[in-house]
Amino acid sequence: MSTAVARILGDVPADRRGQIVPRRVAVGAGEQGRRPAEPLPVSRLRPAYQQVADQLRELILGGSLSPGDRLPNEADLCASFGVSRSTIREAIRVLSSRGLVYTLRGTTGGTFVNRIRGEDVSDYLEASIGMMSGAQDITLENIIEARLILEIPAARLAAERRTEEDLEGMSAGLLMEAGEPDWLRKTVGQRSFHSSLVAASGNEVLQVLADPLLAVLASILKPPALEPETVQAVHADHVEITEAVRRQDPDAAEDAARRHLERLAELYRSA
Repeated sequence: MSTAVARILGDVPADRRGQIVPRRVAVGAGEQGRRPAEPLPVSRLRPAYQQVADQLRELILGGSLSPGDRLPNEADLCASFGVSRSTIREAIRVLSSRGLVYTLRGTTGGTFVNRIRGEDVSDYLEASIGMMSGAQDITLENIIEARLILEIPAARLAAERRTEEDLEGMSAGLLMEAGEPDWLRKTVGQRSFHSSLVAASGNEVLQVLADPLLAVLASILKPPALEPETVQAVHADHVEITEAVRRQDPDAAEDAARRHLERLAELYRSA
């Protein structure tokens, strides 16, 4: 076990490790002249493997364990947490299922802290939001509102921060949108435009959050849902936003994005 990781795990209080095993406590016992209190039942805690996984997760998210760091081997983890090998293995499986760690085999193998990419988070959110929407756990209005909150300010930031490369990305989306007669390919151009617009904001978190919403909403509009005139109006909106971003006019970009997204919101509601 590396010195740094050993120190980190060594900092886990002994009594906290002991919480892995459910206990019963007695209140008032031992006081002279009083009847010993009956032990009070304590609700069974979460499974031991979940508690180990949670503590390791805290170390990872808190930065004590960094991407690429190797976790201690099973024996060291067992000693640190006071649990069995099967418990440690199950805890590692939990962390792996959440994309926090990965395991390599061989002499140089082990379990390592993963490096999460923005695309991975977006893919997970897209699938999760899509499933929640399909199960009606979230409404169309929830998704529309979230997109307005994210993308309108992103358009303003794009006008302030855009680079020539950003403009090229937006223009490529416009060309694909305008030049494709096929509806599905046209929607790819539309999504590419919006993704490039948010990317031009220079804020990767906005892009991670906005792209999944765009993908879920794009699945709502099927070919019969939009008339040719509407498709042309949407394209004209995109051109207007692009020109405002090109001129580096934040007010115009924000206003054009708001009007465009409100137009789309009505289309989603009527689809």
